[in-house]
Amino acid sequence: MRIDIIYPVSWSEHAMTALRNAGLRRGGARRAVVDFLERQDCCRSAQEIHDGIVSEGGAVGVASVYRTLDTLADLRLVQRVDVGDGIARFEPFGGEDEHHHHLVCDDCGRVEPFTDAPLEQALARAAGRLGYAMQQHEIVLRGSCASCR
Repeated sequence: MRIDIIYPVSWSEHAMTALRNAGLRRGGARRAVVDFLERQDCCRSAQEIHDGIVSEGGAVGVASVYRTLDTLADLRLVQRVDVGDGIARFEPFGGEDEHHHHLVCDDCGRVEPFTDAPLEQALARAAGRLGYAMQQHEIVLRGSCASCR
């Protein structure tokens, strides 16, 4: 008897496979953006992604970063995060198992992830009570971080 074991793949490998399946080449810019995003613990703007790749020695144009992010968003591989400052940020879409919200410092602009199981439960109860089948949600808490206080 043969038993096939399916090993989970990293988000970056999943994303690269999805790009290939969509008929897109696995170009250097796409690979650089995907690999950079996988190493982040929270959302990043296109400019932050570009600057991060370049600071690590990569060669990618900012226009390529924007095009890659648009493609990844169209394929639902990344989600756009709006923290209210007019700058689109992106992070890998990991489903509900990796879902988090964001804290934003109004003084220095720092963005940090946070999770809170009771908050998630309260949101699900509220959606149900209001007759909604919640598909996704995003919470952004604004204030001053410990460093700025």
